[in-house]
Amino acid sequence: MQYDFLDTLGIKEINYGATNGASNGWMKTTGAELVSYSPIDGKPIATVIQATTEEYNTIVEQALEAFKKWRLKPAPLRGEIVRQIGEALRQYKSELGALVTLEMGKIRAEGEGEVQEMIDIADFAVGQSRMLYGLTIPSERPSHKMMEQWHPLGICGIITAFNFPVAVWSWNSLLAAVAGDVNLLKPSSKAPLTAVAIHNIIAPIVDKHDIAGVFNLVIGSGREVGEALINDKRVPLISATGSTRMGKRIGGIVGKRLGKAILELGGNNAIIITEDADLDMAIRATLFGAVGTAGQRCTSTRRIIIQKSIKKLFLDRLVAAYKQVKIGNPLDSETLMGPMIDAGALEDMMNAIKKAKSEGGTLLTGGEKTSVAGIDGGFYVTPAIMEVKNHYEIVQDETFAPLLYIIEYDTFEEAIALHNDVPQGLSSAIFTSDVHKEHIFLSQAGSDCGIANINIGTSGAEIGGAFGGEKETGGGRESGSDSWKAYMRRQTNTINYGTSLPLAQGISFDVSD
Repeated sequence: MQYDFLDTLGIKEINYGATNGASNGWMKTTGAELVSYSPIDGKPIATVIQATTEEYNTIVEQALEAFKKWRLKPAPLRGEIVRQIGEALRQYKSELGALVTLEMGKIRAEGEGEVQEMIDIADFAVGQSRMLYGLTIPSERPSHKMMEQWHPLGICGIITAFNFPVAVWSWNSLLAAVAGDVNLLKPSSKAPLTAVAIHNIIAPIVDKHDIAGVFNLVIGSGREVGEALINDKRVPLISATGSTRMGKRIGGIVGKRLGKAILELGGNNAIIITEDADLDMAIRATLFGAVGTAGQRCTSTRRIIIQKSIKKLFLDRLVAAYKQVKIGNPLDSETLMGPMIDAGALEDMMNAIKKAKSEGGTLLTGGEKTSVAGIDGGFYVTPAIMEVKNHYEIVQDETFAPLLYIIEYDTFEEAIALHNDVPQGLSSAIFTSDVHKEHIFLSQAGSDCGIANINIGTSGAEIGGAFGGEKETGGGRESGSDSWKAYMRRQTNTINYGTSLPLAQGISFDVSD
């Protein structure tokens, strides 16, 4: 395939896989070839020459040297550079969004929406650069003052997943940059070209401010580059987005070397729908949450927990809405759902449906491989709805696909119990007109997730709040609120401005001449 936006973004037929961020910083990498295929038709877009372990080490050494200077630059000046990155992203929003669609498969509006997240987080980070607040703390000793301040960590290693190939980079790298860290991105091997494009977009800003080594990229296999990164004691922080299985392994390795980890892992997100819910709103939220991005968001709606008295009415309307979903080329503005990322993902969905049926589930609609007129190839499927029980083994797992499970409940207490009875804890929602149920859902006796919403769906978090979840979702937090603290180290200081040396806790320790 050839599109004008590939040329605009500097994507060539053959691309190198490592850079220190500067225009002349691309390294002539010598590793194995990695071909990026479009899920739209399964055909190759372009090739990346991956980095070797030695080339990874070269980039890390450049990043360490850059950190020595970057950490000393005043935070508001770091913020100004991030502001300029945001402006560059505004300039290339359409092209980069189109590349996200081409390489990942989400519809064009979602591709551009992901770039808008990058722009929004750049704006947020600019403000944050003037608000890296510490504390002053009363001392129990006379003529003493205590305070707390925050310092940069060093290199922030960023491991991203295919489903949000550009936004997650920005959540981490732009906040880490204003905090004084430098960054090293290892993107998903399923979406490497978006990472190349990002670094082409920001290269003029890196050149202008002479900050080569602050924003770094290394594309390589998990076995070679991934293992080097997570085991590297020179990288104090690893932020990883992916499956729970992957996160457990990364968290164990990083923890063993006493590094820090931000883990954004699986979700098994549910919406509780009560008997007094606004069904129009609930159906819209369910449709977008389950079908958007072909069910390949961390926050995609996986389960609907619905009061049994309204289940039939809700399902009749939802099934009818599903049958109207236009599946097609995601570059077409009329398409509502594009392809899945690859044949393996599509097969995982088919196997999940088969497993759910074997456990007693009923397929209500969808779940069939399909094709799109005018496209030879691609990984398309009709979104599926199944009626199941929450305790089914397959329901307890996350299937990264447009597969929605319907679970009925009797009492509200039962609904909460069903909602929380999965290993994951990312995003959650309730649709109700009962203010008491709303507050119970948000209380310590309600949702056990990192995100809990009232009368909106599970998908589509704003950047101003901290993003992340509990239990097997990993406990990490990125983006808004005080997530910036994860990229810094805390230091407590005590200043004695007196002429004596009183000890804490009233201890007396005199030494006579």
